[in-house]
Amino acid sequence: MSSAVQANKTEPKGVAFARRLASSVVLLGIVFYGLLAGGTLSVFLLGGIVMMLNIVGLLEFYGMVDESSLPRFKWLGLAGGVALVGTLFVYLSGLAKAQLGEPTMGGVAELELGVFVVLLLSLLVRRVFAHPAPPSFSMVGHTMLGVLYVSWLLGFLLKIFFYSAPEGAAFDGGFCLLFFILATKCSDIGAYSLGSLIGRHKMIPKVSPAKTWEGFAGAILLSTIAAMLMAHYWGAAKLGGMTPLHAAALGPLLGVGAVLGDLVESVFKRDSGVKDSGSFFPGIGGILDLLDSLLFNAPLMFLYLRLVLFNE
Repeated sequence: MSSAVQANKTEPKGVAFARRLASSVVLLGIVFYGLLAGGTLSVFLLGGIVMMLNIVGLLEFYGMVDESSLPRFKWLGLAGGVALVGTLFVYLSGLAKAQLGEPTMGGVAELELGVFVVLLLSLLVRRVFAHPAPPSFSMVGHTMLGVLYVSWLLGFLLKIFFYSAPEGAAFDGGFCLLFFILATKCSDIGAYSLGSLIGRHKMIPKVSPAKTWEGFAGAILLSTIAAMLMAHYWGAAKLGGMTPLHAAALGPLLGVGAVLGDLVESVFKRDSGVKDSGSFFPGIGGILDLLDSLLFNAPLMFLYLRLVLFNE
């Protein structure tokens, strides 16, 4: 065993926590600036961040598939994921308003369906000319799963940021996305903190040995508290009239979703035999280690906006 690996295995918890905290502070500082700066700079900074997360996340996902000795069309999947997020950004940001008209949810659905159809047909044709190759079920299925799990779910961050609230609603997409990120990440913090302090009862040890029911309770508790506080201070002016009562229901939903999202990625990592999805962030791991809870929760937050807060 190399000295580097030994050092990593014996690294004190305090040092590991400091590395994780430093990486998180730098990343969140950039994200928060992008969300709250306002104007064109904010729009393009957010688009750039989401695209960067998309590309690295896809590479990590297909890397885990490869570690599992499973087939995939890596570069075709990457091209499809970039096309999906890129076209979503261009459409939702209004950059193509002159050609495509005002962005609508119906337009978003048609755009996503179009990209998926082109990608699926491209994968099927690519498999026809790949000889010898594993079964098409595996090649096409694993490639499409990467685009769905990483790119499609990431796209919900853009849908939240660019959400078109009803006329007269005091709604700021940047603050709403910030609310979503903080409530979700408070779930991660609550689970880690309470689980480390008093965690005794394992949740699903075969999937994630460190997860405990005490940590699960901490995730729900801190996520709910954070959501209610933000709704109290921002609800009327920035979040379209979200009340603390709404947040009292949304907080637990995001808390549970964050834990489930982490467990889903744990299954991916366990299947591929890796500890982290990558090593992009010191002390955190890969992009997917950072995004797992956000990816799972983003559709839930969007559905809350669409079906509850702004029930259309």
